[in-house]
Amino acid sequence: MSPGPIVPDRPDQPGRAVPGGVSADGATPAARDPGPPTPAEAVPPELAPGALPTEPTPDEAPPAGPVTDEAIPAGPVTDEAIPAGPVTDEAVPAGSAGGVRAERTVLRLARPYLGRLVGAGLLAAATEFAGLALMATATWLLMSAAGRPPLDRLTVAIVAVRALAISRGVFRYTERLAGHDAVLRMITDVRARVFGTLAARRHTPSQRSGDALSRLVSDVEAVQDLLLRVLVPGAAAGLVSVLAVGGAALISLPAAGVLAAGLLVAGVALPALATALTRRAADEVAPLRGALAVDAVDLTHGAADLAAFGATGAALAAADRRARHLARLERRLAAAGFAVDAAGVLVGGLTAAAVVVVALRAGVGGVLVGVLAVGALAAVEVALALVGAARQYTQLRAALERVAALLTGPAPATGAAPTPGTGTGTAPSPAVGAAGTTGRTRAGAPAGAGTEAAPSGHDVRFDEVTVRYRTGAAPALDRVSLDLPAGRRVGVVGPSGAGKSTLAAVLTGAVRPDAGRVSLDGIDVFAYPAEELPRAIGGLLAEAYVFHASVRENLLLGRPGASEAELTAATRAAGLLDWVRAQPAGWDTVVGEEGGQLSGGQRQRLALARALLAAPAVLVLDEPTEGLDPAAADAVLASALAATPAGHSVLLISHRLSGLAGLDEIVVLDAGRVVQRGRHAELVARPGWYREQWLLQAAAERGYLALTP
Repeated sequence: MSPGPIVPDRPDQPGRAVPGGVSADGATPAARDPGPPTPAEAVPPELAPGALPTEPTPDEAPPAGPVTDEAIPAGPVTDEAIPAGPVTDEAVPAGSAGGVRAERTVLRLARPYLGRLVGAGLLAAATEFAGLALMATATWLLMSAAGRPPLDRLTVAIVAVRALAISRGVFRYTERLAGHDAVLRMITDVRARVFGTLAARRHTPSQRSGDALSRLVSDVEAVQDLLLRVLVPGAAAGLVSVLAVGGAALISLPAAGVLAAGLLVAGVALPALATALTRRAADEVAPLRGALAVDAVDLTHGAADLAAFGATGAALAAADRRARHLARLERRLAAAGFAVDAAGVLVGGLTAAAVVVVALRAGVGGVLVGVLAVGALAAVEVALALVGAARQYTQLRAALERVAALLTGPAPATGAAPTPGTGTGTAPSPAVGAAGTTGRTRAGAPAGAGTEAAPSGHDVRFDEVTVRYRTGAAPALDRVSLDLPAGRRVGVVGPSGAGKSTLAAVLTGAVRPDAGRVSLDGIDVFAYPAEELPRAIGGLLAEAYVFHASVRENLLLGRPGASEAELTAATRAAGLLDWVRAQPAGWDTVVGEEGGQLSGGQRQRLALARALLAAPAVLVLDEPTEGLDPAAADAVLASALAATPAGHSVLLISHRLSGLAGLDEIVVLDAGRVVQRGRHAELVARPGWYREQWLLQAAAERGYLALTP
């Protein structure tokens, strides 16, 4: 077996010769796993400094596709309903929300809590007005008391000072209580909708988990700051400023005019200046925080891989550069804020001095001049809250746009997927097939043990499907056509990066193809509601998640109403039942975060049992025996296929070729193209990638040959 030629047409593969020849049909060589780096390749190109991976390779199952918001997760949602449907009537397209429209999109979710928010704003205004009145009354009291008037002339002022001091604290506490109650309720809704959008989104391979976490946490908190630190204090400051000018006008119209001018400078000019000084830097902060979250996830979860390739230093250096850039931006914002705050103090002093001069020229008495001076200082201080609100708003704009991008988008289908042959109606039920016939009960589940009718089979067809993750890159799938009728079992094999996991992602609706069509009973799979499609097509996908919960709770995600007999049948088929019975806690054994208390093989079998328990009509199994030794892998695969109900189809993706002899068809993918297809016996007898890999794997498992990558 001579070494194959260098592969020039795959930018995602190192350009050096690898084992494996050209298949019989003249296709590109298949065996392209580069193996460990040679001395000349100490650091792979994709891990070199400045070129750290930021997007998944074609063989990875990328994050899911279009922005929808129907999948609101269960959780601590408030007693007020989450607004139904996407916010689209005046929203901008996802990814381009900007300016006031982003705020309007976000604030539309505040409508159920508008009464609470208005009440919080009025309480905030009452708090600031009480503080202003307290300063003015206390000034009048002190200056009047200096003249030793009769005590009865001061009694009202003394009572007013006490009342204003107490009411200010009461108003502030009540305002905080009302405002945070409304905002936390709204944030629950927003976070639930953002989570649902991220969970249901398709066709976004560039989305990273760290950035998604930043959107769900930091960016959603920007909505809270928009209400509590921008709108409520800003509205209160504006209202109190108007009242302050009105109160000054009762004493002296010229002084009121000067005060109004000072308040305009403090409440309009300085906020505009603060916005201009901080806009550019603030727009970079939210994306940088998202990038740092991505760095944190990569450095934590990818520590072993980075160390193995000697790329830890490069990754740390890239993260450090971003962290230093963020620190510089935040220092710049702090310096600009200090300068504007200093200008605000200066404006307050100049305004008070000007009010005193104008009041004296207008013949205002000495006590009232003092009241005007102190009141002007207090009023300007209240107006300066608009500077803080403007600065905060500038820093929130980018985060709000990122949130708005997740709250806008095409309206999802809601239970109105077309039925076969008509184009309208409801999607096929999980218990009743497209033709309305009831499917058979799950294999292995005892009769009368709470079994349900399993979904009947569906016909799946790939028609010239093409998927390309990056513009200009080689396609992950290139005009792939495949038929998967009801009851048929098809295996998909090929080298790493051939497009196997992408094929599964397209079938399950996680990735939308760039060209071609995937249909279920003649209907495009993307026409089905996101909550309905998994009942017809599902299974064990790449990187199946295991939650920090018990074995029972992880299994019941596949079928919440399953009985213990059905749990037993599924775990027996996955080869996990003996381990469960050996645990002291049995079904209640906690598996740890991401299944950390399990071995790799046990974790995979738990995910496989969950897929078998769900029993969709089209079962997708992506490397179901990964992490198992060859003998156990063959036994588990045979048991899983035997447990699949008759009439249900199976799409099996595997690197191992053992155990595929019973499948109806085997498809060999290479570079996203179908290069071979047929039954196991036919492919073994035909020269090509499948025959070569079959011989190599069979020899290696018998100990005749030590395979190297």
